Amino acid sequence: MKLIFKLLPPKEWRFPVLMMVGIFAGLFFFLIYISKAHSYLSDDSETCVNCHIMAPQYATWSHGSHREHANCNDCHVPHNNVFNKYFFKAKDGMRHASMFALRLEPQVIFIHEAGQGVVHQNCIRCHSELLLDPKLVSSVENQKVHATDRVCWECHREVPHGRVNSLSSTPNAKVPLPESPVPAWLKEYLSE
Repeated sequence: MKLIFKLLPPKEWRFPVLMMVGIFAGLFFFLIYISKAHSYLSDDSETCVNCHIMAPQYATWSHGSHREHANCNDCHVPHNNVFNKYFFKAKDGMRHASMFALRLEPQVIFIHEAGQGVVHQNCIRCHSELLLDPKLVSSVENQKVHATDRVCWECHREVPHGRVNSLSSTPNAKVPLPESPVPAWLKEYLSE
């Protein structure tokens, strides 16, 4: 017990140290609240437009055929086990958040190599019955090459996002607008 008291700052420093810890804890929880960090644990596709840079991808997905059957995480997150799913989401999310916060995002977004492997595996996971369908196999020339040596989007380039080049390619995209983080009481106070 004496060791714990030796580790504490001197008595005259305790109040300022506690105040600083309280301020930093408050700022940390405010950052969690304002960034909607809890929403990233869900599979809701609207979460992906928390950053405005993803508006073209959301708009093209919402007008495509996959909208009825798949959300963003169905394609872009591994599904082999729950730990890998959330590890990949955290790793990829931290990369996205840091690039967005530091304004390093490119005008034209391309999927990274790690994400390409995940998307390809998820295409196969969802469409495996099509790859093995005897009618389709007999109608596609050189099916063996198609099923093994190439990624799906070499032929299906515009699935599910269509032709997306940059934010300027979908300037009037109807995407869900994020809620304002300003509390109602503060809005009322400022409007007076």
